[in-house]
Amino acid sequence: MKYLLSILLVAMIATAGFSQSPMRLAVAGLSHGHVGWAFNRTDKKDAVLVGVYEPNQELVDRFVERYKLDKKLFYSDLNKMLDETKPEAVSAFGPINEHIVIVRACAPRKINVMVEKPLATTFADAKEIQSLALKNNIQVLTNYETSWYASNQYVHNLYEQGKLGEIRKVMVNDGHQGPKEIGVGKEFFEILTDPVKNGAGALTDFGCYGANLMTWLMKGERPISVTAVAHQNKPDIYKNVDDEASIVLQYPKAQCVIQASWNWTFARKDMEVYGTKGYAIAVDPTTIRERLQEKAPEEKKKIDPRPAPYTDPFSVLSDVVQGRLKLDKNDLYGLPVNVTVVEILEAARKSAKSGKTVTL
Repeated sequence: MKYLLSILLVAMIATAGFSQSPMRLAVAGLSHGHVGWAFNRTDKKDAVLVGVYEPNQELVDRFVERYKLDKKLFYSDLNKMLDETKPEAVSAFGPINEHIVIVRACAPRKINVMVEKPLATTFADAKEIQSLALKNNIQVLTNYETSWYASNQYVHNLYEQGKLGEIRKVMVNDGHQGPKEIGVGKEFFEILTDPVKNGAGALTDFGCYGANLMTWLMKGERPISVTAVAHQNKPDIYKNVDDEASIVLQYPKAQCVIQASWNWTFARKDMEVYGTKGYAIAVDPTTIRERLQEKAPEEKKKIDPRPAPYTDPFSVLSDVVQGRLKLDKNDLYGLPVNVTVVEILEAARKSAKSGKTVTL
């Protein structure tokens, strides 16, 4: 019986077309501060790096030296890199406003894409990315650190199980002391402080987390209005973008307050969800505070980290591309949620500039 089941399992895997070979991965851009992840995976066998696109030769030389890479991996022409290396997926690590350029090049070639958060700087670009992905049947994932957090999944599960009741209030706090203050590289600093390349300052950099998490909790529902206030507390450092932003998303029966800041005393990424039956707070990736009954005291607990592949965005990408993992419709990585995220951020910028609430 066990032998028969083994044969059936092998047959099912073969029929489903699950690939057992490493995913062919290319990197587009080296200026984003998180790109080092792509070169620090020597212990993982689910992807193999086949090419890197980067027009800045000084940056290329730096990475060749730092990671002892073969110079033949590098290209200054994106299309040539795609045609010669034939990747299954491309991970974008350049300015946010160039995500659309990467997808325009990859989609017709049937190459999947993963970008760093957020998906785009404009709602028009986000909608075009979604259209290209659907037309060409490719995956476009958006990577957020908070998607790796077991605590966020735990709170989401409590809500799905009805233990929190209906959501009424959500508070999402994200940020750190500031890009300069924490010492980001010069290329990444230049992106983060450019209103075109990044869309805004802290409003984009950290406001996107709350928009992503709330849209996920609300099963893809868009807010009816967005109200935002943005400010420069440190104009001598951040001359062209905000370093402080508060965004209020209003739904028919729920409200989300997103606090995005380059002025926190310490780095933080936490979420508070308050429902009609109880509340739960994701304090950090593996710490929860919850109160699920009126007369019960608040409980604090530690939980296990998320299991593989969710501990590594490239593992998630590999499993999605090669068919081992199917994302839910409103997954944190998926297009439906992240197109709405960009719509929210664009409305927040308009609200902050005009001083008025923007209705969606």
